[in-house]
Amino acid sequence: MKYLFFTATVFCAVAFKSYAQEATPNGQTFNFTVQDCVNYAYEHQSAVVNSGLDIKSAEYKVKETTGIGLPQISGSASFQDYLKIPTTLLPGEFFGAPGTFVPVKFGVKYQSNLGVSLNQILFNGSYLVGLKASRTYRELSQRNYTRSKIEANVAVTKAYYQVLVSDEQIKLYDANITQLKQQVDQTVAQNKQGFVEKIDVDRITVQYNNLITNRENVVRSLALNYQMLKFQMGMPIDENLVLKDKLSDVSLDNNVAEMSVDTGFYHNRIEYSLQETQKKLNELDLQNKKTTYLPTLSANGSYAASYQNNNFSKLYSQVFPSSYIGLTLNVPIFSGGQRLNQVRQAKIEVQKSTNDLVNLKNTINLDAKVATVSYINGLQSLNNQKRNQELAQEVLRVSKVKYQQGVGSSIEVTQAQTSLEDADNKYIQGLYDALVSKVDLDKAYGRIK
Repeated sequence: MKYLFFTATVFCAVAFKSYAQEATPNGQTFNFTVQDCVNYAYEHQSAVVNSGLDIKSAEYKVKETTGIGLPQISGSASFQDYLKIPTTLLPGEFFGAPGTFVPVKFGVKYQSNLGVSLNQILFNGSYLVGLKASRTYRELSQRNYTRSKIEANVAVTKAYYQVLVSDEQIKLYDANITQLKQQVDQTVAQNKQGFVEKIDVDRITVQYNNLITNRENVVRSLALNYQMLKFQMGMPIDENLVLKDKLSDVSLDNNVAEMSVDTGFYHNRIEYSLQETQKKLNELDLQNKKTTYLPTLSANGSYAASYQNNNFSKLYSQVFPSSYIGLTLNVPIFSGGQRLNQVRQAKIEVQKSTNDLVNLKNTINLDAKVATVSYINGLQSLNNQKRNQELAQEVLRVSKVKYQQGVGSSIEVTQAQTSLEDADNKYIQGLYDALVSKVDLDKAYGRIK
């Protein structure tokens, strides 16, 4: 009965997995290749979406900076009701009373003013540099968007491969469970006929039980890996996702010699482009600091209409207009050395960004070398584990034959079975490591856009 229980458990796990992949609350199923998953992430992953919004924000920033150089027009309006008209003391000599002061009230009870003013920049070095900086800022946001897409691509691809590897691991477990179940049944039958001891049955049953448990653990991990993939894609984890690609569709090329031919590949890395943009921003900041030595010139004008009357109903019956146009020139003369030291600081930042660019180039080259070695090692390990897996299967087959012919022991079969399981696990780990190292290699050489 306990063998039937384990068989039923396996069947239920498989049925649950199939149901989870075929039924969703809204009845929609996404059949995606790895590229489909990546494209979905480009549109739905929050980091990528937010980077796209940053580009729009940068566009508005450019327009905002451009607007500084356009005419600045403002209007004003005021109204005053003098509850007490201001009093001024005038010398009495004006009124024939020398030596005294006569209080006199100037003004009217109601006053109102309407005006409009205009200011236009004619020359401002900081404004011209600011226009360049705003466009460079837009370029920076676009490259940040590209970096977000690359990071999403890498994360989704690795998660996709993790699902494929877990599914392959379950297939290996299924194959081992099938053959081990046959061996359990044969051993039980031989025990009933008195050909083998009870301890042989117990020993192989323990292996069978452990294999079932391990498979169930991988099934649960597979469900979690699906959720992780959907999370990396920005897809709700309760949506149904079926993977169309297979492990056989993934190309693991043994020849990576051509990757080291192009010595200028670091220009393909988005990190290098970002650092170049940062250097450009620092150079523009230096230019901005230098423009503070230059004069600024602006044109301005104003028109105002003044209304005064002691009778509120007649306040706007008569207008007293005034207007002017003019130029304002501001010439910097001495600032206590502030501008000079600001320029010196900006020069240092430019030099630092240059140093960072050189260091980043070396870092990228090293990263590519490490990724290449890791990929080659991963392929060799995978091929070795594949051969070990085949050898372990052959050792198990021979051990079974010897045991059935009475020239081998059950312990030898058990050990061979354990070695096969260990070889399968190492093969699965080697497979995943090789796939991940392939993604890292593509990223290191800037082939992921």
